[in-house]
Amino acid sequence: MNTKVTLKEKVGYGFGDMASSMFWKIFGMYSLFFYTDVFGITAAAAGTMFLVARVWDSFFDLFVGIAADRTKTRWGRYRPYLLWFAIPFSVMGVITFFVPDFGATGKLVYAYITYSLMMIVYSLINVPYASLLGVMSPNPQERNVLSSYRMSFAFIGSFITFMLLQPLVDMYGKTFGSEQALVVAEQAEASISTSPIGWTMGVATIGVICTILFFLCFRWTRERVQPVNDDEDTSVKQDLKNLFHNAPWWILVGTGLAALLFNAVRDGVAIYYFRDYVQVAYRVPFTGWDVTTVYFLVGQAANLIGVILAPVISSRYGKKKTYMIAIAGAGALSVVFYFIPNSLGWILLLQTLISLCAGYVLPLLWSMFADIVDYQELKTNRRASGLIFSSSSMSQKLGWALGAALTGWILFLFKYNPDIAQQSMETIFGERLMISIIPAVCCIIAFFGMMAYPLSEKKVKEVTAELEAKRMNK
Repeated sequence: MNTKVTLKEKVGYGFGDMASSMFWKIFGMYSLFFYTDVFGITAAAAGTMFLVARVWDSFFDLFVGIAADRTKTRWGRYRPYLLWFAIPFSVMGVITFFVPDFGATGKLVYAYITYSLMMIVYSLINVPYASLLGVMSPNPQERNVLSSYRMSFAFIGSFITFMLLQPLVDMYGKTFGSEQALVVAEQAEASISTSPIGWTMGVATIGVICTILFFLCFRWTRERVQPVNDDEDTSVKQDLKNLFHNAPWWILVGTGLAALLFNAVRDGVAIYYFRDYVQVAYRVPFTGWDVTTVYFLVGQAANLIGVILAPVISSRYGKKKTYMIAIAGAGALSVVFYFIPNSLGWILLLQTLISLCAGYVLPLLWSMFADIVDYQELKTNRRASGLIFSSSSMSQKLGWALGAALTGWILFLFKYNPDIAQQSMETIFGERLMISIIPAVCCIIAFFGMMAYPLSEKKVKEVTAELEAKRMNK
């Protein structure tokens, strides 16, 4: 068996998360603003909706993983889902960012239904995609490189979203929006347009790109690793029992949840923070980007540097130690962020440093989940890549769900009112906490969680060697 992963495959695998990330960043950084200032529901209602929809959908991920582990086609177990759900993924995104002409109750019902369906489709394509990492190569170091490619392209996708979304929404809003929407846009020149048709068509344009990327990911990747025991009759109950008795899995899910909560709160409040606290009315010439978009772009560029360096640094110091140093740095710098002057230079400097540290974290997390797949296979003689990687998706969604819900609830608690131009000092104080101190608390939780993680570099190498010996004797 040829276990060498080609450069084309690495790029193809990266395309998958590039597509997912392009939509995920819209959900993570713009959806709360969309629902409060464009769609027309309260921050508290939107926050509750995020929590309800994503929490139950997070557990749906486990069932997608179970189904993917039992899927058998000529394309493999996991790749077919990229083909089957590439178009529904983008279509559902457009429907989610459509504003119907309903009353308050009708809008809320529409939001719950469409947002929940979007999360379901996201699971059906993203869980099998994540599971590919565990079957493209048996080599832990090569999986670490694949994880780095994945996260690098994810941040490139995020970068593209930040570059395109605001100009697209503004352009479509001005071209096809109502006269009233144009007046609102002119009054809020430094902010993204609130034209409903602008948002729908802007998301549709990005959706077309996502569909193409998923198709390329399907065509350019291969599944190589075969399980030691390929018993189709292994019960779901036994797979779940094995998973719930896997101590490293519990620790990694908790640690990943805290790390993603850190990102979700910081990102979700940023657009409010800049509009209400920073209040710099500036757009970059020839691009249409406001300062919030610049902030996001700077963060993504720094994230990307961290992602690229992650396999290099972790190969020398180990994944666990690299993760702990990076998350501690992100937490300490987040505390400093609260005390800096209200100056765009200081804000962008801290954003760069925090994002650089955060960039190390996610590729290491995904690579560690692949290590847990091997660890559980050695212990149980059953390879459940889909189930275990679905749990990583579950922690991601729970982190963003709790982060989005907390952002909405805290905004409501600090009396955020979308109908007034100048928010109160109390509201602005809450926004400042959400972009600095609250994320720092999440970093502390993630740091201590990783301290307890038992799969050292030495242990992972031992597990890999034992599994290879089993496969050779199969």
